Amino acid sequence: MSAKSVTVRGLKIGGGAPVSIQSMCNRHAHDFEGICAQIRELSGAGCEIVRLAVPDREAAEVFAKVRRETEMPLVADIHFDYRLAIAAIEAGADKIRINPGNIGDEARVREVVKAAAERNIPIRVGVNSGSLEKDIVRKYGGVTAEGLAESALRNLAVIEDMGYENLVVSLKSSDVRMNYDAHRIVAERTEHPIHVGITEAGTLRRGKTKSAIGIGALLLAGVGDTMRVSLTADPVEEVRFAREILETLGLREPSYDLVSCPTCGRTRIDLEGLAEEVDERLSHMDGIRGGLKIAVMGCVVNGPGEAAGADYGVAGGDGKGVIFKKGKVIKTVSEEKLADELFKVIEENERTVR
Repeated sequence: MSAKSVTVRGLKIGGGAPVSIQSMCNRHAHDFEGICAQIRELSGAGCEIVRLAVPDREAAEVFAKVRRETEMPLVADIHFDYRLAIAAIEAGADKIRINPGNIGDEARVREVVKAAAERNIPIRVGVNSGSLEKDIVRKYGGVTAEGLAESALRNLAVIEDMGYENLVVSLKSSDVRMNYDAHRIVAERTEHPIHVGITEAGTLRRGKTKSAIGIGALLLAGVGDTMRVSLTADPVEEVRFAREILETLGLREPSYDLVSCPTCGRTRIDLEGLAEEVDERLSHMDGIRGGLKIAVMGCVVNGPGEAAGADYGVAGGDGKGVIFKKGKVIKTVSEEKLADELFKVIEENERTVR
């Protein structure tokens, strides 16, 4: 992880701080009520930083109203118009995201940097493989990891040369391999915090796979201080999956761990449906202790033994199944009651623990 750090409304990024989770509102930039409602949803899912698009003056005014409504760290996403960046800073942005290359000439970038410096807020310098500078594309004969890294470092240097060091860098591609290679190059050449992600990763199904591999590989390599999973889906899904990635890598304590066996010829219940229901209900269950381990097994003979390390679990039989705790069977119930009885046992026991 990066040696340097920035602070976004009290949240530290880099410098050994835990990897933080970000997302972006997809409500219309003028929809004050909708934006506030979505921020509350994102916060409830575990989001720690929210980015808002600021495409025009009215959006900047809405941004100011949202800032007064929430304590969530807010990032203003700016393209092309340097005046909107300044307006967002004046509206209370905790960080701004710009690409110096599309803001305009040096004088305009300097005005943005001056406004950020007056309030000591970080600037995220973001570049994208889909909008590399023409000279870099010519130099490398196309869009490459080396070109993406060079663009990121070049744009970072524009602001560094102005004497401002309160920076985060991001460079994103939808190509997982290119994204990985470019980040490794940049990580070796800067100590600024790095925002990681796979841009335009795709739908919920495909995007999760690309994000898990792309972001997970970088975090395992020690690259990345804050992250966003970019999905064509509800932003809440981005946050939930980002947390899953961090939990899987051991970078966050899991709220729960669900283990379930693959189906086989012995399975006599709808194991897939049962596992999905248990997972969904656990993901929305408040107040459970961190690290709770739940097992959903298909075989009533081997299930409790194979999942003896689980705190609670179910194992199916022929139209019925057992509920067990720490490997010990405590009741037998019909298949349609398995999920409800499991959660009844969890509530009864965990209430005494809390």
